[in-house]
Formats: sequence, structure tokens, C-alpha cells
Amino acid sequence: MSQKLNLDLNAAIGLPQYDTPFLRADWPAPAQVKTLLTTRKGGVSRAPFAGLNVGAHVGDAPADVAHNRALVAAEAGRPVAYLNQIHSPDVVEAAQSVHTAPDADAAVDRSGAAACAVMTADCLPVLFCDRAGTVVGAAHAGWRGLAAGVLENTVAAMGVPAAEIMAYLGPAIGPDAFEVGQDVFDTFCLPLPQAEAAFEPIGGGKYLADIYALARLRLQREGVTQIYGGTHCTVLERDTFFSYRRDGQTGRMVSLIWLEKPEG
Repeated sequence: MSQKLNLDLNAAIGLPQYDTPFLRADWPAPAQVKTLLTTRKGGVSRAPFAGLNVGAHVGDAPADVAHNRALVAAEAGRPVAYLNQIHSPDVVEAAQSVHTAPDADAAVDRSGAAACAVMTADCLPVLFCDRAGTVVGAAHAGWRGLAAGVLENTVAAMGVPAAEIMAYLGPAIGPDAFEVGQDVFDTFCLPLPQAEAAFEPIGGGKYLADIYALARLRLQREGVTQIYGGTHCTVLERDTFFSYRRDGQTGRMVSLIWLEKPEG
């Protein structure tokens, strides 16, 4: 199927249309806060990882992953601090993680020396900054990490009042595609009954979960009220995003945020 026909089909069913490898967060962040959200477009990886796969752990050719990561770093104009994501609530300093890929699922930075980065292919990437543009952060919020407190820990690690923080919810699995079981419902709703509003029962002990709504709820509970994004579905937007739930073996996108400090 041609790319133009794919775009026409997306338009016909109301899906966003993108013909670029890079997106940017749509939020009123300070000018020195920069973002980059990759799509599956561009890059050199071959099927089933085609094309801009940055995941080194999915079975893709290492040389292709390295090439794709170099493209991302060049677009960002600085080193990218990739993490070894383990669905944890752990947060590290991005500038100290460029060469180590520590076991963690979030990073913060005040230096501008590195880009905070989280990889996803259905899990929720959340980007953070403060209104003054002095600190940024990125969190990988799959449902396990979300339930374990990765967003709350990232907010705490930023070291500024929660009321000064804004968050951007990047491309993730949408509420019409995220089928979960009773265990996920219980994990969120037993300690926080308000979370029940993010689950739609579909019978047989199954639910459709809205991971964006769950993230908003947890951020708001911490005092973060400036929350943007949360409009994509990685499963349905198959021509734009990788989706593990849809395809199984597939690539990974990366969401970046960094501070661009003036020289001198």
C-alpha cells in the first residue's frame, strides 16, 4: 500500500497524518525547553523493525539501531541518555547516564548536557519541565511503572514545587485498544477508587483502560495541573507508531526532552 494511500485512509477514519520522522510536544513550555518524539518513519531498520527503531533489545541489527540513534542524537544536537527500562519507579540524572544505560525508567536534567530519553511502543512517555525552564524530566510509564509511582518520583526528583511543573503525555496505547484484566483494575482502583473512571468494563473480568486518564489522575494528586497531550493511539496509528500490542516483534520510538542553554 502506498504511503499516500495510507495517509488518505488515516484521514478518512479521523486519524492524524504525519509524513515526518520527528514530532514535537505541543505545549507552552519555555523557549529553552526542547522536545523530540520519534515516529517509525525514516531510519534504516528493516521489517519487522522498519524504519526508525532505536530499541537495541528487540532483535534488530545492532548497526541499524546505532545508525538510527545517531540520527536522533544529531537532530537533538546533544548526547541522548537511554535507559535500561525495567518498569520501575526509579529516576536517575540524565547527564550521568549517557554512557551507562542504568536500570531505571525516568531521568531528570538541569545541565543541558544530555537529553532525557524514554523508549516506548505502547507504554506512556511523559515529558516534564518547570515553568521557569530550569529542569526537565522524562518518564516511561507502562502500567506497572505508573502504578509503582514513576511519575510521582520524577516530580519529586525535579526539586521544584509541583504547581510549577507542566507535563506532556506522549504517544501511547489509546483507551479503545488497551484491554486489561482484573489484576490491573485492582492494582489502580483498590488504593485509589477514583481510578475506576479510567476503566470501562467489557465483560469476562476485562476492561478497556485509559492510561492517559490514569496518568492525569496521579499527576493531579501530586499537585501537577498543567497537563498536555494524550491524544494519540499507537495501536491504531499503525503507519506512524510502533506498537508491541499490535505487532509483537517491533521497534521502539523514543521521546526526548532537554534544556538548550545559551552559550558562554
